Amino acid sequence: MTTSRVLTWKVPASGGYETAWADAGDGELRARGRAVGIVPEPYWVSYDLDTAGGFVTRRLRVTVETAERTRSLDLRHDGRGGWTADGERLPGFGPAVDCDLGLCPLTNTMPVLRHGLHRGPGERRLLTVWVSVPALTVRPSWQTYTYLRAGERGAALVRFASGTFRGDVEFDADGYVVDYPGLATRLA
Repeated sequence: MTTSRVLTWKVPASGGYETAWADAGDGELRARGRAVGIVPEPYWVSYDLDTAGGFVTRRLRVTVETAERTRSLDLRHDGRGGWTADGERLPGFGPAVDCDLGLCPLTNTMPVLRHGLHRGPGERRLLTVWVSVPALTVRPSWQTYTYLRAGERGAALVRFASGTFRGDVEFDADGYVVDYPGLATRLA
C-alpha cells in the first residue's frame, strides 16, 4: 500500500524552508522537493528522488539556482554497487546504497525505513553518497544511525552521527524527520 505525504520543514541550517511530496510503499520511496535557502548564498533547490526495493537509491536529480548560475546533478545507482554522476562513474562508493542530499531532511528516511530504526532497537553504520548544497559536489560520507528510544504517537528518537557531528533526530511513525536539531524542524 502506498502512502502519500506532503512534508514541510523550516531549515535553520540554510536559513530557509523545504517541502517534499513523498509516496512510500512496498519498500520504495518516490519524492520530489523544493527548497529555498540563504546560507551560504541565496539559492533554490529542486530535486526528484527515486528508490528501488528496500529503499535503495536508484536516482537523484537535483537542480540548484543561484544569482550567478544554475547547476544540476543526475546521480544514479545501478543496484549492483555502481554509481554515476552525470554519466561519469564514481569510484569508491561500492557499498553505498543511499544518497544524502545536504540540508535535506528527507534523505535521512531511506536508511531508517530500510533497517526499521523508527520502530525498534538497532544500529547501522553505512556509506552514503553525500551531495553538498548549493555546490552539488559529491563525496563519500560514513554515517551511523542508532535507535535510542520510542517517543509519543509512534515516534522514535534516532542518533545520527557522521564524522564529529552527533544529533538526536526525531522520526515519526512513518520514518520521516520531525525534528533534526540544528538542521530542520517539520511544520504542522
